[in-house]
Amino acid sequence: MFDYLRYYLSPATLLFGIVGLYLGGGYVWLGLATLPILAIGDSLLPRDLAERRMNNETLAFIPVLMSCGLAFVSFVLLAWQAGSGTLSTLDTVGAVVSTGWIGTIVGIPAFHELFHRRTAYLRYLGLCLQVMYGDPTRDIAHVVGHHIDVGTRKDSDTAWRGETLYTFGFRAARGSFMTGLEMEGNALEKRGLSRWSIKHRLWRALAGYLAFQAIMYLIGGWAAVAACFAATSLARFLLESFNYFQHYGQVRCEGSTIKKHHVWNHFGRLSRAMTFEITNHSGHHLNSYAPYYDLKPDRDAVMLPSVFICFMSALIPPLWHRMIIMPALKEWDLKHASAQERELARAQNLAAGWPDWFAAEAANAPSAKARAA
Repeated sequence: MFDYLRYYLSPATLLFGIVGLYLGGGYVWLGLATLPILAIGDSLLPRDLAERRMNNETLAFIPVLMSCGLAFVSFVLLAWQAGSGTLSTLDTVGAVVSTGWIGTIVGIPAFHELFHRRTAYLRYLGLCLQVMYGDPTRDIAHVVGHHIDVGTRKDSDTAWRGETLYTFGFRAARGSFMTGLEMEGNALEKRGLSRWSIKHRLWRALAGYLAFQAIMYLIGGWAAVAACFAATSLARFLLESFNYFQHYGQVRCEGSTIKKHHVWNHFGRLSRAMTFEITNHSGHHLNSYAPYYDLKPDRDAVMLPSVFICFMSALIPPLWHRMIIMPALKEWDLKHASAQERELARAQNLAAGWPDWFAAEAANAPSAKARAA
């Protein structure tokens, strides 16, 4: 039963932030206050490498649906507080940042879980909820693009070696949007329709986002619209930063089989529960239809620290590169990469100005004659 209960950490975190938004004033910062608390706990607790023992799909999806509903409630309360005119400028910033954090980054894993389901109504609900991070067409590039191209140069969600979080966020946001447009246009042309037919998903996505903002306007006027736009924009940046940690520096030959080592995992005890296993990520790329509770931790993977530690260190690029990701990629390159992937990795290392650990490995390896002797 505890395996079911642990995933209520997500709706509990959302509810904590919602209480702060409802109370107003300085309490609006309560949502953001959950970030350092979770970060410290996730970093200090031992890694969670256990498999889940859950077989009741209905019980497993209750906290997922709760998180989706509470994420929307957080935006409603943000609109209400912004429109009330009772918040100071500083507290308005706090309300926006708290909502951007709890309403989306805590909520996005739940949306993501839904639009990967085979059940039509769950998938459709997940697609609609994407308005809360300002990209209602992201599932196209994610499902049809990212899950096929992960680790290759074609994948805008895979950060290149040497790339910082700040440059990646803008490149990835533009890349996923343009990829979605192209894929949808190609699909329409195959059906004999114009690339910009009224049946293009972009038009429905735009209508959905405008409807979302219309609701916010009815609640709190233009101040609510501005606050919610700021929160969804922040959420989009945070979403891209999550991909930064999940796929940074990974390389894969185009067309080759996707394997477990092509994705990073973060096995934090709290982050696994709060994100509905999205940090237990390699299994998801091997079978994107597997429900979150069926994903098995890869015990042979390179072990990265808590995703919270990765995020905070990436805000200071030299710290992220030198202390966390370069040692991890060195281990990945030398122990897990194929011969072709090692060539791609070495080229990226040299382009980034990183140390050539392949040459160092060759220099330290014993000669054939020495091994024979």
